Amino acid sequence: MGAKGRGSRIGVVGLGYVGLPLAVEFGKQYETIGFDVNPKRVAQLRRGRDVTLEVTAAELKAAKRLTFTTELERLRRCQVFIVTVPTPIDGYKRPDLGPLMRASETVGAVLKRGAVVIYESTVYPGCTEEVCVPILERVSG
Repeated sequence: MGAKGRGSRIGVVGLGYVGLPLAVEFGKQYETIGFDVNPKRVAQLRRGRDVTLEVTAAELKAAKRLTFTTELERLRRCQVFIVTVPTPIDGYKRPDLGPLMRASETVGAVLKRGAVVIYESTVYPGCTEEVCVPILERVSG
């Protein structure tokens, strides 16, 4: 994001091995909200601890513009959303799109016209258009 995007607020949805390092890097330059549905995870990160060791305490501290939350309303202020939830597979190697669908509903509930939604998740070709976009459109109105 260049000078024009300086005022943009970024919401990273999912604070696992992809989302947390991404949120930390953005949080060094931009106001960033790290959102996760797990209150225990958010509480640990607020205390400056990442028990998964994806980032160090020093890296967390360096991300001065990063905050963590489980509160959906906090995401309402974001103009850019990056969805980084897992896409586990079942015993038949089929993707479980449940986390992705729930994250799309979460983002859709706070989405405003002109916002940008980025999916950083391993899915089959066409999944974003076939599954995620219709949810965003339905929930956001």
